[in-house]
Amino acid sequence: MTEPKTEQQRSWRDWVADLFSGDPMDRTEVLDMLQDAAERGIVNGGAFEIMDRTLRFSDMRARDIMIPRSQAVFIRADEPPQAFLAQVVQSKHSRFPVIGDDLDDIKGILHAKDLLPLLLEGGLDGFDIKDCIRPVTVVPESKRLHFMLQEFQQTRNHMAAVIDEYGHVSGVITIEDVLEQIVGEIEDEYDVDDDSFIKQHGAGSYTVKAVTPLREFNEYFKADFDEAACDTIGGAVLKELGRLPEREEKVSIGKFDFRVLHADRRRIQLLELNCREPA
Repeated sequence: MTEPKTEQQRSWRDWVADLFSGDPMDRTEVLDMLQDAAERGIVNGGAFEIMDRTLRFSDMRARDIMIPRSQAVFIRADEPPQAFLAQVVQSKHSRFPVIGDDLDDIKGILHAKDLLPLLLEGGLDGFDIKDCIRPVTVVPESKRLHFMLQEFQQTRNHMAAVIDEYGHVSGVITIEDVLEQIVGEIEDEYDVDDDSFIKQHGAGSYTVKAVTPLREFNEYFKADFDEAACDTIGGAVLKELGRLPEREEKVSIGKFDFRVLHADRRRIQLLELNCREPA
């Protein structure tokens, strides 16, 4: 004898039946039904957020999420490794566009891991970057993200150069940038936990969320930033520079050396901090 359906199972069946019955619905109606399902506990909150992002994902284009060329870290093809190794280590990125005569002349992508055997074997003297760079994928600013994701999967490349209508490089985009539009921010070892503002990595080395309240920052580092002038440490950095900084930009304030790790066109998100005196 078949057991009777539970109320949750009946609700799920009814909800799915409602979703796919009747006249075709627009995206707003689908989102409304998903919201209703989440509120009724049929779909959990995390699943709803992913479905919501996925529906919005198809409208987004490369230009919406690319790293602008002014904030990307490029390596020149004619530079010896001694000239760019420090930049590779300091940026903590895994892939770098390699350029020729100018920023519009991208030769390929250098993977940081491809330098490791050379470093271990001490073979930098005969190093030729042309032997290490991999082909670069070039996409227009208008390319939709779902096609972008398919291309990344097919080519197995994780970075692409983005060009404008005139063929100039306007930025770069990574597979992580694309996936984050669906699953949310993907944190790495340099990110700060959601429930904390400051994370220490070593003696005098930290990552700090830009939204860290100045009061908390001052208490942690025994600093004396003016809490009346700004609310957050990100605001203090903005005030010092007098403008929105670019990614990788550096500024020193007192005993603190800041480097912008994450930023978009509207705000700073994450800072690297080196403190020249014990906290």
